[in-house]
Amino acid sequence: MNIAFFGVGNMGGPMAANLVKAGHTVRVFDLLPALVEAAVASGASAAATPQEAATGAEVVISMLPSAAAAQGLYLGAGAADAGLLEMIDPATLIIDCSTIDAATSRALATRAGELGRVMLDAPVSGGVGGARAGTLTFICGGPAEAVERAGRCWRRWGATSSMPATAAPGQTAKICNNMLLGILMAGTAEALQLGVDNGLDPPCSRRSWPRVPAATGRSRSTTPGPG
Repeated sequence: MNIAFFGVGNMGGPMAANLVKAGHTVRVFDLLPALVEAAVASGASAAATPQEAATGAEVVISMLPSAAAAQGLYLGAGAADAGLLEMIDPATLIIDCSTIDAATSRALATRAGELGRVMLDAPVSGGVGGARAGTLTFICGGPAEAVERAGRCWRRWGATSSMPATAAPGQTAKICNNMLLGILMAGTAEALQLGVDNGLDPPCSRRSWPRVPAATGRSRSTTPGPG
């Protein structure tokens, strides 16, 4: 499969490398030459412009750091720069894996639909470790058929997909996930501090935490504090 990949930093770089390992032909574009060079060293090819990267692509994937970057790539900066949505083949599946605000994501998908393109918002969970290991969870929002098509792409390199209903876009599901994670981390920190304030040794508390009934995988992997 021919894939254009935009944004090959801490997350996108390992993702693109895993697509190469899965046998896909991957062409990358990034504003930072060093990141492009690293992707090329992993087996991808470099494009000089976004338009060159997207030409002939069956799937376009973006992993960008901000909503402004996503808008700039897909919508352009005015008449002189129409953006990728104007030139991408209507048969090409567009997958934005950036974690951005839901309003921007909806606006991009709406514009894509007006132009006869299909665009998914598919932010990921799993962090850099998951990107490297190919175990990310893709939290998709979009038409069911397009979600299934995207799943066939990334299942080949070991990732999983979560498919909320079309009415609940992936960005909304991602921010809910992040909010819950923050609540769990704050509660874990407060519980550990309560123990320390009442004489428990921090390393001892950390070691015993995974064994108590209230423990979760996050208690083990993201417990704050010393030890």
